[in-house]
Amino acid sequence: MVNLVASGGAMTVRKDYPRRIRVIDHQAIPMSDGTMLAARIWLPEDAEDDPVPAIIEYIPYRHRDFTLPRDELIHPWFAGHGYAAIRLDTRGSGNSQGAPMDEYVRQEQDDMLDALAWIAAQSWSTGACGMIGISWGGFSGLQTAFRKPPELKAVITLCSTDDRYVDDVHYMSGCLLRNNLAWGGQAQAYFARPPDPAIVGDKWREMWLKRLEELPFPTAEWVSHQRRDDYWKHGSVCQDWDAIECPVYAVTGWADGYTNTALKLMAGLKVPRRCLIGPWAHGYPHLGAPGPAIGFLQDCLRWWDRWLKGVENGIDKEPMVRLWLQDHAAPAAQQTERPGRWIAEEAWPSATISERTYGLDAGAGLVDGTGTGEAMVATDLTVGVLTGEWNPHGIGPELPLDQRPDDALSVLFDSAVLAEDLAIVGLPRVRLSLRSDKSVATITARLESVAPDGASALVTWGCLNLTHRDSHDVPEALLPGQTYDVILSMNAIAQTVPAGHRLRLALANGCWPLLW
Repeated sequence: MVNLVASGGAMTVRKDYPRRIRVIDHQAIPMSDGTMLAARIWLPEDAEDDPVPAIIEYIPYRHRDFTLPRDELIHPWFAGHGYAAIRLDTRGSGNSQGAPMDEYVRQEQDDMLDALAWIAAQSWSTGACGMIGISWGGFSGLQTAFRKPPELKAVITLCSTDDRYVDDVHYMSGCLLRNNLAWGGQAQAYFARPPDPAIVGDKWREMWLKRLEELPFPTAEWVSHQRRDDYWKHGSVCQDWDAIECPVYAVTGWADGYTNTALKLMAGLKVPRRCLIGPWAHGYPHLGAPGPAIGFLQDCLRWWDRWLKGVENGIDKEPMVRLWLQDHAAPAAQQTERPGRWIAEEAWPSATISERTYGLDAGAGLVDGTGTGEAMVATDLTVGVLTGEWNPHGIGPELPLDQRPDDALSVLFDSAVLAEDLAIVGLPRVRLSLRSDKSVATITARLESVAPDGASALVTWGCLNLTHRDSHDVPEALLPGQTYDVILSMNAIAQTVPAGHRLRLALANGCWPLLW
């Protein structure tokens, strides 16, 4: 087993750990209905004599190959530092028995409760468990904590959501995301993968055919629920913040699609909690891109030691929120490093952050005080093409480009040239008084940093399906010509707009191809 560890800006291979480890390549974990889920387990060699807490990553991606490279960088580290590290495939995926299922269904959660009970009862286990995961695995940790299993003592959730309708891959503030369709195809392909004959033997073909016969078509389900109904409320932990009773460490990156939940968890939860947001896309921070990456596994170890072993290491006394305050960077589809610096807040919402309000003036742009006049937001089906991917992974040209071509198709409100740096930290909002000539309409807002040469870099953006202006649960059509006051929430950000630049708000009624 080896781990890559950052050292002086370079990567070195670490082969030594405080405790020697052994690997159980395939462990069948029984569910209450007799179904067996497949796991790979890394353990300290002496865990039978000196039991350890367990850390579980629970996802529907085959641990034998698909996540193998990343698993080998994470789980041996935990095992070598005195934990049982478990990579568990969900029902109907990898080498687990059963049929594949839609996202986050009750059965998936029930299976995790069974798995926790089994793990806690093993002779090598102290009975204390934690869950870690990114994306689907991050969802799983929060949703399992919501069910209050006694074995679960702490969670580390990365790139996840508290609200499956408002802020996930499917819909964004009531607007259908293109990623809803793309992810549906990806998910179906993942669910269709066969088990490994090396593990399940000759019955692999029978298991695979059964899997294909019962393969769900999730996209049809997702597009049939176009409002925030019970389908989306299930698994949305914001439904009851008090239901989560174990400590939560929430992590994401500004280049990721899931930028909002970490701060929302800090504001909503009552339990010990911690937030880390770096410059990264959809990936673990020790492999973070855009960089700089960090020693994330070391940070995780402190969290586990505190809440799974009771070590008074002070992590719970440190600032609740740590954010990478990004410097301005010229627009580029791919970045290896994002300049900036770390800042910390003792709590969230933060008492040290003041709110600044700009008025929208049809003649003067962004102004102090109240703006006047009206502006027409015209329809152009191509606006938004330079916004970048909704959920970049840091592996290619995915980031926003110079916004000027999109700005030419939008209504613009520019500030005066900034006399000093302006640090924007949090979730900006746009309050609009508007009317539409259609009964169904969308409004989008882009906040930009405009350089002296005119280049416009996207800072953050947001959208709103205007039929959802009062409720995502019960949308209501617009009355053409009637004036409505609406609030549009933009994605969370921490970024400095430097002196000499202008702040720009660009309004449009679409963001193609991100919104459909």
